[in-house]
Amino acid sequence: MATNAQITENAVRTIGVKRSYSVGGEVVQALKGVTISIDRGEYISIMGPSGSGKSTLFNMIGGLDKPSEGKVYIDEVDIAQLDSYELAWMRCRKIGYIFQTFNLIPVMTALENVKLPMVFAGMTDADAQDKAVEILKRVELGHRIFNKPGEMSGGQQQRVAIARAFANDPSIILADEPTGNLDLNTGKLIIELLRGLNEEKGVTIISATHDHKMLAVSDRIVWVSDGQVSKISRREELNIAEGSIEGPGWGEGQASR
Repeated sequence: MATNAQITENAVRTIGVKRSYSVGGEVVQALKGVTISIDRGEYISIMGPSGSGKSTLFNMIGGLDKPSEGKVYIDEVDIAQLDSYELAWMRCRKIGYIFQTFNLIPVMTALENVKLPMVFAGMTDADAQDKAVEILKRVELGHRIFNKPGEMSGGQQQRVAIARAFANDPSIILADEPTGNLDLNTGKLIIELLRGLNEEKGVTIISATHDHKMLAVSDRIVWVSDGQVSKISRREELNIAEGSIEGPGWGEGQASR
């Protein structure tokens, strides 16, 4: 019974996940057997250099790609066993995605971009609109609801993307380099916003990132190198005070360990 209780606390589990690609007639092993567990409500940063397998692991967890070998469980469901409809339902209801390039629909307003996933999930247009306005106010964009992406700064577009990710009250948020295209101060605001929503709603946040400021708000950091998890660190082990996201010089040294 204790074991079952412990298992249900996992939002995500991977077991021996491998991913191979054929490139120019050669087989490239992007992941070489990754096993990790992520608890509900955790804030996790996946860090590693380009080509380390960080983004591939991120895509596995989000159901955006399938492993060549191994298992990925979301809320203890083996996502490889889901058909296309079930996988689409899971992506719509359980997971919110935030991308480095925002991925907003340029001809739609902020309000329409945030409404869209709710309408896809079956909510009435009126209810979706009310909720979209509420979420946009939560990310301090109540004055921008009728602006299109091209009429907003990069930081404002990313906040619209965050609002959209939270539209269907997902249990997991996947953020792919959420501060990658932003300046230092705007990046700090985005990190603070994600951490605040994580603490307020208990949502599990998993971020693939190069941004060392992200470490100060993460519960754990998963270091990926050469397709494998090289180590997993807790924030307190790195001697970083929670909330200190000023981007101090320790970041590069720690990341290279």
